Amino acid sequence: MIIGVDASRALRPKRTGTEQYALAVTRHLLALPEAAAHSWRLYLDAPDPDDRLGLQQATSAAVECCVLPAARLWTHCTLARELLLRPPDVLFVPAHVLPLLPVRLPPSVVTVHDLGYHPFSQLHTRWQRWYLEAGTRWSAHQARRVVAVSQATADDLQTRYQIPPARIRVIHEAAAPPRPVTPAQLAITQARHRLKRPYALFVGTIQPRKNIARLLAAYQQLSHRHSLGWDLVLAGAPGWQSTPLLEQASDLVDQGRVHFLGYLPDTELPPLLSGATFFAFPSLFEGFGLPVLEAQSYGVPVLTSNHSSLPEVAGKGALLVDPTDVDAIADAMLRLSQDEALRQQLVAAGYANLQRFSWEKAARQTLAVLCEAANEPSP
Repeated sequence: MIIGVDASRALRPKRTGTEQYALAVTRHLLALPEAAAHSWRLYLDAPDPDDRLGLQQATSAAVECCVLPAARLWTHCTLARELLLRPPDVLFVPAHVLPLLPVRLPPSVVTVHDLGYHPFSQLHTRWQRWYLEAGTRWSAHQARRVVAVSQATADDLQTRYQIPPARIRVIHEAAAPPRPVTPAQLAITQARHRLKRPYALFVGTIQPRKNIARLLAAYQQLSHRHSLGWDLVLAGAPGWQSTPLLEQASDLVDQGRVHFLGYLPDTELPPLLSGATFFAFPSLFEGFGLPVLEAQSYGVPVLTSNHSSLPEVAGKGALLVDPTDVDAIADAMLRLSQDEALRQQLVAAGYANLQRFSWEKAARQTLAVLCEAANEPSP
């Protein structure tokens, strides 16, 4: 069977959640022993000279890298043309939308990460809302199978788009194995970013949906009421409407209490995570919430939201709060900064929670769904 994979998002130089998923699931699919029973066609919009897809470590599976010239509307024009000329037996799109074709698509599987643009439409531009709505609705209805990265996303697909449960498969993501961090690496990273005191850490795009405004407000509230011995560190690229968030924190930034580090390469995140007193992730909406598992993998206690997929993913390894309640966020931050027994309890529960998730398991489940979609008789 020829399995086509839109791997274009996996090679983005600055990967966020969906791009990280595309890279991880593609690499682990190709690494499965049973992958050798199939031929793989990876659709790329740029070469992969650094072998980020791990083809040199892959199994004996036959892999063709089909590099298609990058262009505007690459999915709907360039990729669509390739699919018309050489259709695979099944197409997998892990991090984007299915191409619009004037004729029937090959049997397809698409991953839907979240439908957060519905409950929080005001946190997206008009163009983003339109494209996300049109592209996700089209893809979910055209695909033979839809992979939802959480049960929360699966429920949204049924409620919002009336996708039959029989066509949805819930396949969880996973955290990468933690990288060893030496005391020297930790010291170098903290010195590079001028982190002289203990710190709480947030990782994610600096945008309203991540609830940065309330996180900052909670820290501001605590700093006014208490003599805090720890800072707040935010690592992530500036996103839409990030300027008001930076302005909100300007006084605390000037005081050296709040630190915006910008986008960091993968190599810098392990020491930053391992050195954190706790991880603060009170996002308003997540389709999965991979940063929660990444923090747990480094033995960091987690504060996160009691909303969307986050309770499902965090399990018992996090302190859950109402993300719309600044007082609740502040109280939880104060508890985690002061209560060593609570921190250790959450660390142990986080390690236990990680055992539920595995990229190898996710890849094997995804391959089964691809075979299922390919073998289903055409309607």
